[in-house]
Amino acid sequence: MSATKQNSNAIGGSHYQVPPEPNRWPSIGLAVGVHALLLAFLVVGINWTNNQPVAVEAEVWDTSVQQAAPPAPPQPEPEPQPEPQPETPPPTPRVAEPPPVAEPAPPKQPDIALEREKKRKEELKRKEEEKAERERELAQQKREEEKKEKALAEKKAREDEKKKAEELARKEEEAEKKKLAEKEKLAKEKAEKLAKAKAEKAEAAKLDKLRNEEMKRLMSGAGNPSSTGSAEKSTAPRIDKGYIASIAAKIKGNTSYPGSTDVPGNPEVVFQVEQLPTGEILSVRKTKSSGIPAFDEAVERGINKSSPLPKKKDGTVERSVQVGFKLKEMN
Repeated sequence: MSATKQNSNAIGGSHYQVPPEPNRWPSIGLAVGVHALLLAFLVVGINWTNNQPVAVEAEVWDTSVQQAAPPAPPQPEPEPQPEPQPETPPPTPRVAEPPPVAEPAPPKQPDIALEREKKRKEELKRKEEEKAERERELAQQKREEEKKEKALAEKKAREDEKKKAEELARKEEEAEKKKLAEKEKLAKEKAEKLAKAKAEKAEAAKLDKLRNEEMKRLMSGAGNPSSTGSAEKSTAPRIDKGYIASIAAKIKGNTSYPGSTDVPGNPEVVFQVEQLPTGEILSVRKTKSSGIPAFDEAVERGINKSSPLPKKKDGTVERSVQVGFKLKEMN
């Protein structure tokens, strides 16, 4: 107390004070308690380690079947011995029983390994079955696709065969129609040729008859000069210039002369044409030559092509007509 006062006086009258010293008895009690607990823990640990461990038994089963051993031969019964008198054991001191310890479960490692192996085999088997199932599905799908492709190919082949058969039938039908048409055409042409031949034959017979009659008339006129002269005199004034012009025009249209017309002068050829009352040309006789044989032949061919010759307006013809053609007037 006196020291505190002295300190306060030494500071010079300030309000600072030194705290009082703490009480030591709680610390001492805490230290004693901790040491007591440590001692008790050591005693209990020593007593627990001195106890014998509890024995644990485990049975191991073999999955394989073992054959039982043959029974042992009978042994002779031992002679009875006098039972020894039990000695009275000395009294054992009473020891405190340790607390019951739970028995550990037997190890199941073999069972777990077998179970794992079994599960692994089952998983492999399941995977193999799934793989086989997928392969079967793929094979079935492939067979179905092949079946569909085969059906489509057969259908297409049938359609192609049908088309070929139809095309062949159509071609045969067209060929048959063509043959019939050709036969009809040939028959028609044959009939036309026969009819034309008959007509030509009839016309030729008629022309022969008229020619013979005309030749007889001409021959009879040649024996009587006076009658011929009177006929010529009587027919000469009646020649129609338009009639002669129409005959010349037709002959020019049927005459084709490919030669050159670049020659001096204008050469002329004259023909005497005898015809029947029908206009058919009976004979052609050259009375004057142009001096160009090719031109004369071309005009003669044109005259023959022009048969029958045109008639007069009244339907009659001149039995003898003289026609002349100049080279440069044929174009």
